[in-house]
Amino acid sequence: MIYLDNAATSCPKPPEVREAVEEALRLHCANPGRGTYDAALEAGRVLLRTRRAVSRLCGISDPSRVIFTMNATHALNMVLKGMLRRSPGHVVCSSLEHNSVLRPLTALAEDGVEFERVPCAADGTTDPADVLAALRPDTRLVVMNHASNVLGTLLPVEEVGPALRERGVPFLVDGAQTAGSFSLDVKEMCIDFLALPGHKGLLGPQGVGALYVGEGMEMDTLMEGGTGGDSSSPVPPQELPDRYEAGTPNTPGIAGLGAGVELVLAEGVEEIGRRERRLADRLRRGLLEIEGVHLYGPEDWTRAAPVVSFALEGVSSADTAFILDSAFDIAARAGLHCSPEAHRVVGTLQMGLVRMSIGHRSTEDEIVSVLEAMREIAAKAGT
Repeated sequence: MIYLDNAATSCPKPPEVREAVEEALRLHCANPGRGTYDAALEAGRVLLRTRRAVSRLCGISDPSRVIFTMNATHALNMVLKGMLRRSPGHVVCSSLEHNSVLRPLTALAEDGVEFERVPCAADGTTDPADVLAALRPDTRLVVMNHASNVLGTLLPVEEVGPALRERGVPFLVDGAQTAGSFSLDVKEMCIDFLALPGHKGLLGPQGVGALYVGEGMEMDTLMEGGTGGDSSSPVPPQELPDRYEAGTPNTPGIAGLGAGVELVLAEGVEEIGRRERRLADRLRRGLLEIEGVHLYGPEDWTRAAPVVSFALEGVSSADTAFILDSAFDIAARAGLHCSPEAHRVVGTLQMGLVRMSIGHRSTEDEIVSVLEAMREIAAKAGT
């Protein structure tokens, strides 16, 4: 199989990740923080090592501010509901947000939260001045994804973050499409909350993610329970990370995430990103040469995530993806990609798009094979 759905999840997982998960299940399957025997202590060390690895990756000075979650959606919900449910106000977001932001905000609107989408160009390009112009005295939060999972467009996080810091407005960034292939330095970018999936560019298993909570940031807990700390208290501890990590953690998944992050750190985020973007550009240029194929997204692919979305005249996105899979063993994604607003921007809400997303294991030979397949599909569609 040629796998080009890395924007959804990376596949296959590296051997080091699989081995870390298996070792945790075999040797460190005790509950971390709940005992003083060796297996429990080692399980706790697994969590600490992974927190430190994520901190090195994202410029985080205090690893205790890295909270483990189920995924980026979980992390985003923790911030949105933890900050806004009891104290609603105004929220600014981009026009390219995933449903993991739009649906929580829609639910919070019933509690009095108002949210405003910043307009963008047809290719998803967003002017940072428009983000700042949307601020109001009652703006509680600005939330932006770092890159669109449909168009690949990078949003101006580097420019918006420092400006929001000057104004005292907290900044939540969804790093789902860039973690592992673009720099995400919370200090340099003035990010107050950073949501990370463990299973995409960080190469970990599904069911694990992380949330960075910046200094001075306060939010209510999304759930409460045992933390292994002061069990006599009826309320959660105030200390991080325990405050936001109630219940038994996914230690095997966190071990796999740690192994994935270490691989990314060893290879280098910039090197991984350059290679993936180069392959995406090769795919894009090849698709542009095929009659009947229409691409969407920014022209400057040096500043875009390695995501290539397109439509084929006369063939639905679902049928195109089905033919790629059934006839050529190529895995691509069709439809709306859980981001209807991005499709509304480019006018594809009704038809959807075929999305091909490059990953850590993608190769030049695979791109050549994909382009050959698309030429054949397009030729038959045009007859």
